[in-house]
Amino acid sequence: MSEAKTELTYREAIKAALREALQQDPRVFLMGEDVGHYGGCYAVSKGLLEEFGPERILDTPLSESGFVGAGIGAALGGMRPIVEVMTVNFSLLALDQIVNNAATLRHMSGGQVSVPLVIRMACGAGRQLAAQHSHSFEGWYAHIPGIKVLCPATVTDARYMLGQALADPDPVILFEHVMLYNRQESVADGPAAPMTQALVRRPGLTLSLFTWGGNLPKALAAAERLAEEGIEVEVVDLRCLRPLDKPSLLASLAKTHKALIVDEAWKQGGMSAEIAAFVAEEGFWLLDAPLARVCSAEVPIPYPAHLEQAALPSVERILAAARSLVANR
Repeated sequence: MSEAKTELTYREAIKAALREALQQDPRVFLMGEDVGHYGGCYAVSKGLLEEFGPERILDTPLSESGFVGAGIGAALGGMRPIVEVMTVNFSLLALDQIVNNAATLRHMSGGQVSVPLVIRMACGAGRQLAAQHSHSFEGWYAHIPGIKVLCPATVTDARYMLGQALADPDPVILFEHVMLYNRQESVADGPAAPMTQALVRRPGLTLSLFTWGGNLPKALAAAERLAEEGIEVEVVDLRCLRPLDKPSLLASLAKTHKALIVDEAWKQGGMSAEIAAFVAEEGFWLLDAPLARVCSAEVPIPYPAHLEQAALPSVERILAAARSLVANR
């Protein structure tokens, strides 16, 4: 693999993970819209059709319900399918398959069957894909028992989380933020941690910043600037939204006693609200100040670049929220 390189882009890391999975297990195959001849909407699977052939890199019709359902059937039959949904909004056309079949069949069969299915989705805003292709729906899927929800935010996680997901006997959804594909970082020799474990990306004692996916680079940039002001932010990358690593959240709060949640989804009914509710229920006495959230504006994501950026969490908005929290002693 190009794994011999000391650095990879996020895109290259996912491709390396796909190639490794296809090489190591003949039951693995990739299916989805334009994953073969076109090489994927974000060029993640470019070249894999020539390398592995059309029986393992399958271009599908434009029918998310159909090919996600086919992936579920293949998983029930003993295969290890990787289903790519081009963008997260298209997964709405497959909600019945995901929610009523993939997530429930182990329960409904009394444990007789499992669905070892991996679904990959591009998500998030920032590329001027406007109101219909810029969603952050990972919190919706985190609502559903029976599936695991992963949000790799680093190149190392992009490289190794897919393999961890394929080893799981139940359905796993990977959300790949579109603004991460071109990021280039050094890659570790193996997984950073079990896929369901949150990780502290920057230690600190002043406040805890909880985030995931495409907001991690913004959170780390804000933490760097706040450190110059004497505000030491502990940045916790949740990595997995279901199951949520609640002990890691509480452990960070026990050090800092302040919580800031950064979520690209809308505030009302979002994942940030779930985390805030958990902190209020189980970590209330650890808090020295009201918790705070930075989320997207309650509007469809605009197309014009300046309006899109104004609607999204930004480094400046994170800085303002953190300063306000620290001032509320």
